Amino acid sequence: MENYKVVSLLNDLLTKNYDAEKGYKEAAEKIEHTSLRSYFESQAKNRYDFGHQIKALIAKYGGEPDKGTSIAGDLHRVWISIRDAFTNGDKAIYDECIRGEEAFSAEYGEMLTDEILPQDVKDLVRTQKDSVDKALASLRTMEGFAA
Repeated sequence: MENYKVVSLLNDLLTKNYDAEKGYKEAAEKIEHTSLRSYFESQAKNRYDFGHQIKALIAKYGGEPDKGTSIAGDLHRVWISIRDAFTNGDKAIYDECIRGEEAFSAEYGEMLTDEILPQDVKDLVRTQKDSVDKALASLRTMEGFAA
């Protein structure tokens, strides 16, 4: 039963990484500023790599990785597209990426408080959260690019 919960939590995190990867790819396609575009492409690759790390742990704990993005993630990207069509494009995209990264960091933080997670899973979650937090800090320094 314990492995089932670990696999379930990891699959939830994997799906959120799929969402983030897809969101960053779409943001890179829509943003006009080249530095932000490059940053978004880099973060999409980062999330792709995160996904492979998570998949390895899912397999270790006897699970099967989920495939595809979540309905909530798909709806969020549609909302970004609609908002982008009616507002200042780069600023709206930038703001949504900040909001998404803040939520992502918080979700990673919540996972770290789960007592059932084995140490190797906590180590991966902590490493990925640190990377997300650094990316968020870096993104915040680029706010002027999106104005």
